[in-house]
Amino acid sequence: MLLTKRFLPYFATQCLGALNDNIYKNVLLLLVTFSQVKDLPISVDMFVNLAAGVFILPFFLFSAHAGVVADNMDKAKLIRRLKLLEVIIMSCAAIAIVSENYMMMLLLLFLTGSQSAYFGPVKYSLLPQALKEDELVTGNAWVEMGTFLSILVGTLSAGILVSEVNGTLWAAITVAVLSLAGYLSSRAIPALPPQGVIEKIRFRPLSGTWRSIKKARQTPSIWMAILAISWFWFLGATYLTQFPNFAKLHLHSGATVVSLLLGMFSIGIAVGSFVCERFSYGHVELGLLPFGVLGLTIFGVDLLWAIPPAPVDAGFVYGLKAFIAESQHYRVMLDFFMIGVSGGLFIVPLYAFIQSRSAKGECAQAIAANNIMNSLFMVVSALLSMLLLGVAGWTIPQLFLLLAVMNFVVALYVYSQVPEFTQRFISYLLSHVMYRVTVTGREKIPKEGAGIIVCNHVSYVDALIIMGASTRPIRFVMDKSISEIPLLKYVFRHAGVIPICSPKQSEETYNRAFEAIHVALANGELVCIFPEGRLTPDGELGDFRPGIDKILARDPVPVIPMALHGLWGSYFSHKGGHALAKMPKRFWSRVSVDLTDAVDGKLANKDSLRVQVASLLGKS
Repeated sequence: MLLTKRFLPYFATQCLGALNDNIYKNVLLLLVTFSQVKDLPISVDMFVNLAAGVFILPFFLFSAHAGVVADNMDKAKLIRRLKLLEVIIMSCAAIAIVSENYMMMLLLLFLTGSQSAYFGPVKYSLLPQALKEDELVTGNAWVEMGTFLSILVGTLSAGILVSEVNGTLWAAITVAVLSLAGYLSSRAIPALPPQGVIEKIRFRPLSGTWRSIKKARQTPSIWMAILAISWFWFLGATYLTQFPNFAKLHLHSGATVVSLLLGMFSIGIAVGSFVCERFSYGHVELGLLPFGVLGLTIFGVDLLWAIPPAPVDAGFVYGLKAFIAESQHYRVMLDFFMIGVSGGLFIVPLYAFIQSRSAKGECAQAIAANNIMNSLFMVVSALLSMLLLGVAGWTIPQLFLLLAVMNFVVALYVYSQVPEFTQRFISYLLSHVMYRVTVTGREKIPKEGAGIIVCNHVSYVDALIIMGASTRPIRFVMDKSISEIPLLKYVFRHAGVIPICSPKQSEETYNRAFEAIHVALANGELVCIFPEGRLTPDGELGDFRPGIDKILARDPVPVIPMALHGLWGSYFSHKGGHALAKMPKRFWSRVSVDLTDAVDGKLANKDSLRVQVASLLGKS
């Protein structure tokens, strides 16, 4: 995938853009901070803080408009226009750097932020259009890796450029050349025409911002994903901002150690992104999020105890070599690295989730809402840091401890609001910890629209296994007695399970179930039923009951046959006694989920569907 024309030119373009943004921004800050500037109308401290605000401001003003633009024109053409604009901005910036016109550089920083605000939505919304579904997580992993390594290299390169003889000249040449390289790479991105209905584009900075957020909030799961990503940027911005003072005050170290910590954090995010890709098994996997949350909390808390004692010589300052030479510093380095790894595990599936769940033609607008909230959270992080460190007199380790505790609280809130996240975690543990599940034919599940999955019924956890096999939410029609199992009923209830029983047991429950199925299918949802009507008592496929015929007579939607292998004999099956009432005999079982092509609902019936499932089981 990486070397394909549909990804490599885009990847190179976005990496060059992130690299150039960070070189230019940090060159400006370093030149103002370390040169004796006499012609500034404001203080250096005020200028530095103003520069940070000037770069973020365009994300508030223009992200909403950028999202609408990206959804309503060819994305490749938009990227080329934005990169051409970058060439113009950076050519002017090169002149401003050489002439040391800092106020002009500040204005150009605002324009750079504006260009980035327009590039952000198209950067992420392009992926689901250019990549296959099973490449989406991999693509996001590469993007996050490229972005954070570009930030790292850009930050370090700015320091090297400014410290060199004729540094301003070299900095000017660098930003101009990188912008030109970015434009040239964008020329190779293949056409990506708009999807969905073309909207009329209106430029409404403030009202558009609120409209974008309001639209994202209409889908609770996407809104919670946006809040979760924004929370990570809150954490990340706080850590990155406090690195210099933390190294100086608590590690008694110089600027080279700050670069080391930044490097450990950024490389950690890159590693975490690829760990996520490796353990997502080719699809969007929200089940990995709790591992990221746990890591952010554990290693954030550990920083408080990882700080080594101060050197005997009060005036001693560690350089890079001296810092690395002492093993007492390894724990701090490991903590920052693992915070980065945890962050990569956290944000990659969330970005992929937003891309996969956004309606066609609206992905860029969802990303725009995400960028707006990211910026807002970063501003709040700066205000909170100033309040706690400056006014309340907290120390930086105490601030880091607060972040770790808040992270756990925020995670609890997100998971309480979106039960699907919890369900995915439980499903992931079952599918990859207790069992080793492989899925064949995942692409047979329709990406959108109504459909019915019919499957053999082997154990009490069939629904959780199937849930993990699908990238779409599924409504399960389940025997009422199973849906009320104490350990599982919370998960089943929030998964929208439709309880059913025979009309002899409760005619009301029976009729209500079929009405709920009809409503779900009318809403374009995916419904899974177990036509045998009960767990298999002997491991064999039973007869299909007429309920499926009744459903298809009213809603003849496509039917996807599915078969579960390997669960017979598990603790949750009836082999050797009633499920859950016997001692587990084996763990780490191999389980497979097989799907075949959808069948036209107008032609399907219980007997033909049983033949299809039996064929998948190898028992035709």
